[in-house]
Amino acid sequence: VHQSKVDFFCKLGYGKQDICKVMENLGQEALEDDVLKELIRMGSKPQALESQAQPSPLKLVARGSCSASSGSKWLGEDESDSSDHLRPIVIDGSNVAMSHGNKEVFSCWGIQLAVDWFRERGHTYIKVFVPLWRKEPPRQDSPIADQHILEELEKQSILVYTPSRKVKGKRVVCYDDRYIVKVAYEKDGVIVSNDHYRDLQNENPEWKWFIEQRLLMYSFVSNRFMPPDDPLGRHGPTLNNFLSKQPVLPERKWQPCPYGKKCTYGNKCKFYHPERLHQAQLSVADELRAKIKVPLSLGKEEEQHNCSP
Repeated sequence: VHQSKVDFFCKLGYGKQDICKVMENLGQEALEDDVLKELIRMGSKPQALESQAQPSPLKLVARGSCSASSGSKWLGEDESDSSDHLRPIVIDGSNVAMSHGNKEVFSCWGIQLAVDWFRERGHTYIKVFVPLWRKEPPRQDSPIADQHILEELEKQSILVYTPSRKVKGKRVVCYDDRYIVKVAYEKDGVIVSNDHYRDLQNENPEWKWFIEQRLLMYSFVSNRFMPPDDPLGRHGPTLNNFLSKQPVLPERKWQPCPYGKKCTYGNKCKFYHPERLHQAQLSVADELRAKIKVPLSLGKEEEQHNCSP
């Protein structure tokens, strides 16, 4: 009997030492209710409640270090956008470099400016795609400026070269635009380019929607990378919402009525009237009747009489 009572209170979450102590004080024949009252009077709490009352201490993690749960990731896998609230960025390197070089020079400095701009915003996943043949020494028909930047970005695992090779002296180049759109689509990210990729839009209807909704165009102003504040037009999302996985909806701001108290639109006015906050929204005719103290029912009867043939 003693063991069954101990087991019963252990299932409730009380400690075995507290239970034995109470049983010794009250005796072996004590009722379960009496034992429970004594446990409560002693201040003993079930272990489940104690674990809820005492939250686990917070672990301080060094900035930039990975948590214990992330140890199961592959070594080659990027510190991806799973916990990041910003969208992955996929940059069309050729388009950005030629735009910065005024379509005459492949300017690698333009790619660096674009990468730095997204880094400063906090984006962790940034990929730049450039054809492999851009590693070759520059020629007169394809000049390259600041080519060492490509090597630095490649070491940082930001730059990715799309394949190309030579067959019988002729260069065979893989279509880098397909890499750009495919990676951005799979990562649910943003494409940074001034190209519209019309051939790829016609090729895949899902890519067509994605390119229309996730293409971020840009301009270079005095060596400054500048995307638009409204990437999808005046009525579209802001740049912050466009680059964020969880866009923040702006609060509705009411524009005050330009006519003020002289407005004659009544409850049909779409503007804000601070003087009407505590007033019923009446029509202009009802407001006039109220001013001359004419009953509303009488005014409506007159309107019906005038409207009748």
